[in-house]
Amino acid sequence: MNELWFEVLICFLAGAGAGLGTGFAGMSAATVISPMLVTFLGVPAYDAIGIALGSDVLASAVSARTYAKSGAIDIKNGIVMMCGVLGMTMVGSWLSTMVPNSTLGGFSVVMTLILGLRFLILPVTSPSRTIQGGSRAVQIVKGAVGGSCIGLICGFFGAGGGMMMLMVLTMVLGYELKTAVGTSVFVMTFSALTGTISHFTLASHMPRLDLLVMCVIFTLIWAQIAARIATRADARLLNRLTGIILTVLGIILVVISFW
Repeated sequence: MNELWFEVLICFLAGAGAGLGTGFAGMSAATVISPMLVTFLGVPAYDAIGIALGSDVLASAVSARTYAKSGAIDIKNGIVMMCGVLGMTMVGSWLSTMVPNSTLGGFSVVMTLILGLRFLILPVTSPSRTIQGGSRAVQIVKGAVGGSCIGLICGFFGAGGGMMMLMVLTMVLGYELKTAVGTSVFVMTFSALTGTISHFTLASHMPRLDLLVMCVIFTLIWAQIAARIATRADARLLNRLTGIILTVLGIILVVISFW
């Protein structure tokens, strides 16, 4: 009985962290759920990634719907980006085989911390000139190039795809934070669904369904709460919340990874 409640507690904490990260910052649930299931419950890494991907689908879809209701999502460019993301992820995955795994993981961990500090120190409160004005053709090209960059980065570095997507949307394409998060979770809905289907199709067995169901439910609940708060929060408060989440997570991952 004690073991059951411990599993419920870990799934609740993992789902809460993943849901808040998804709703506030458009982060992938894999950033939080996978290491927690592996570390505290001894779940095989492949199964943990599958559970995290499955948790991402509904959480991202519900968050995207909430952001869409408030107009904080760029669906047209999001669709173009999604095509680039799904296509270039395979290229990035192939390139990543040529680089040591420790280098990839270390970069992703450090970038999480840097991005968190960036939102705290230099908040993104309005769109930059890179996405203001211009013809529809120019916007399509920017979306395609941005999506390709995101896909390449996500495929290359593996973990931290949502974080990398947020970095490209705000730093490269110039989106203000709320629209960047909304567009990010929109794209992640389909990329996570694709990843989930392929992951479970290639697996030799299904992961523990009780852990999958608990993580999906808890992540969905907290993602909905975070998205509703985020769409009502002013830009500076959202930057602070996002910055705090990424900074704390970055510090924890740095400690775990290097010590």
